Amino acid sequence: MRPAAARARRRVPAPPRWLRKASGPVLLLALWQLASAAGVLAPDVLPSPWAMAGTFGDLIGDGSLGEAMVSSLRRVALGLAIGGALGLLLALAAGLSRLGEDLVDAPMQMLRTLPWAGMIPLFIIWFGIDEQPKIALVAFAVAFPLYLNVYAGIRNVDTTLVEAARTLGLGRPAMVRHVILPGAAAGTLVGLRYALGSAWLALVFAEQVNAQSGIGYLITHAREVYRTDIVVVALVVYAFLGLGADVLVRLLERTLLSWRPAFSGT
Repeated sequence: MRPAAARARRRVPAPPRWLRKASGPVLLLALWQLASAAGVLAPDVLPSPWAMAGTFGDLIGDGSLGEAMVSSLRRVALGLAIGGALGLLLALAAGLSRLGEDLVDAPMQMLRTLPWAGMIPLFIIWFGIDEQPKIALVAFAVAFPLYLNVYAGIRNVDTTLVEAARTLGLGRPAMVRHVILPGAAAGTLVGLRYALGSAWLALVFAEQVNAQSGIGYLITHAREVYRTDIVVVALVVYAFLGLGADVLVRLLERTLLSWRPAFSGT
């Protein structure tokens, strides 16, 4: 009887993964709401999730959150396009050529250690106080993680594959296209994930400086009028936008790297 009972217990289906992933945030929200209802968390310190849901509805209703999201997404898109293209081109130059590595890698390794916030005054001097310094800061934050991961991906391509391509008579352009770039695809997508995260983090800094629109502008204005609920809602929106971008890159990874089996946990 005992073995049969054990087999019966093993046959109980496990909950789906989406339910397990959602259980953590739901539990956190429940504890948060209970702490607010019990008076452990004061409303002026951290409003309850229910109160923030009302604030979110108000911001959506008057259109301020929608306009802010459009402005922030535009800045991230432009910064990602500029910084991503620059980081990718420099990584290709350094990764595919020893001369390129000698010229490019050392300056990039030095520049990547500079703090984002420390660049804001310099960008304001260079570009003024309008949109350009905000986009430049996002581009600056994006370029380095993409450069590092693409460069590492190129240099970590299996040399056996490169030698095999040479044996088969592939020229340099064909070898780059059919061997090196596919081999570096995983590193490139990892770099893109880091770059997107860095873009949103840099945007938080950028939109605190003389912004007249964007999610950061909502935070600055809310701080001046002591609206903690708006500040928290804006931060949650930042987090969900970053999470959405990460999910898109994960889907891209599954599509582009479907040929390469990988360990997915037990």
